[in-house]
Amino acid sequence: MEHIGKRMEREKDKDKRTERGELMRFFMQKLNRTRARDGLPALTMARMGRVLIAIPTRDLYYLKSICEDAERRSDKGWDAFSKKFWWEVNPKKHQKE
Repeated sequence: MEHIGKRMEREKDKDKRTERGELMRFFMQKLNRTRARDGLPALTMARMGRVLIAIPTRDLYYLKSICEDAERRSDKGWDAFSKKFWWEVNPKKHQKE
């Protein structure tokens, strides 16, 4: 009798990359460069998922563009990207008082 796992291998090999996952991976790689230099633990995909849970995918593209713009405009580079990212993700910064 053939093992059921043999039949399921075909489905397991499918490419599971998603648009949102690629954006999360992009942010994680950019942010981990500054975290490693500062002696902080690296961000994981699970942590990035938790940080970005309430942000729709289309807004992640906007977040990516403004963070890259901040990185390009600043002489600090990576620090500017990280600072802009964490400022934009913090909901307290966007509440009207």
